[in-house]
Amino acid sequence: MRIKKYSEAINEAIFTAMELDSSVICYGLGVPDPKGVFGTTIGLQEKFGKTRVFDMPTSENAMTGVAIGASLNGIRPIVTHQRLDFFLLAMDQLINNAAKWHYMFGGERSVPITIRLIIGRGWGQGPTHSQNLQAVFSHIPGLKVVMPTTAADAKGLLLECIFDDNPTIFLEHRWLHNLESDVPDGNHRVKIGKSKILKKGNDVTIVSLSYMTIEALHAIEALEKEGVSCDLIDLRTVKPIDFDLIFKSVSKTGRLLALDTGVSTGSIAGEIIARVSIDCFNNLKQSPQRIAMPDFPTPTSIALSRSFYKRAEDIIDKVSEMLGMNLVGSKLIDRGEIPSDVPGEWFKGPF
Repeated sequence: MRIKKYSEAINEAIFTAMELDSSVICYGLGVPDPKGVFGTTIGLQEKFGKTRVFDMPTSENAMTGVAIGASLNGIRPIVTHQRLDFFLLAMDQLINNAAKWHYMFGGERSVPITIRLIIGRGWGQGPTHSQNLQAVFSHIPGLKVVMPTTAADAKGLLLECIFDDNPTIFLEHRWLHNLESDVPDGNHRVKIGKSKILKKGNDVTIVSLSYMTIEALHAIEALEKEGVSCDLIDLRTVKPIDFDLIFKSVSKTGRLLALDTGVSTGSIAGEIIARVSIDCFNNLKQSPQRIAMPDFPTPTSIALSRSFYKRAEDIIDKVSEMLGMNLVGSKLIDRGEIPSDVPGEWFKGPF
């Protein structure tokens, strides 16, 4: 067993990639800082030097343009942003250049860029520092979008992204950075576009992504004590989506609950429900359901955010409703005095 934190697994993936291929570079805001972007880039500059690992001025659009130019000249850039929200300034470079290059030039040239974007919430960071925009990136042809939940998948998917020949978006929820799991040594890869079943059951298929998978695990643990079993599918990749695995599970359970960290309208959860309704309609016992965020900007105050975000309790309530039971999530899960802007008493940052 090699127990590593999620942040350490990301750091290990970058180390491995840079050792395997001298064309891999890593740069972005705060990359060589002492805290190393929540611990994910610590030691890289000391190992590989300032020509391969370096900081950048605060100009997201220019930073992305540099990556495109470098990638067209044989470089594999890992571009690191400490917040997804800041990257919105670079959307023109991403959408109109990087994502379309392979297609517009007849497949003769590629743009192998990996863009690390950190999502998540806490400490009253509000509307412009807490956005989960995976559905926006997933809507763009030419992009692959991954959202690993476990440390092992973080390493395996990041390595796969770095050596993919086209642009990939790697989304890290900051509430996952300190979670630990067994992480394989060496050049461990996880294929893009393949989901994973974390729990097996017969009553409901729960499809989840990123941090919501952790909440789903808590909910399922409580539900199992009440005699309810669920298939839990961790998407890992949201573009492309592993629909074959989802269809197989729904064909068994007849019920679907899709979870999302983004807002409801136009969500990944909504796309999953649409495809299941089209392709598995005859296997459904009832209408599919979803749990996602309200269609409002993220509130800053703790009082408002407590009702805004969805947790394991909400998952239990929804499964109970789907099965016609009388389970109450808040009674089955006791969070004590834990504030709503941290996931649990085990959480020590990063904030």
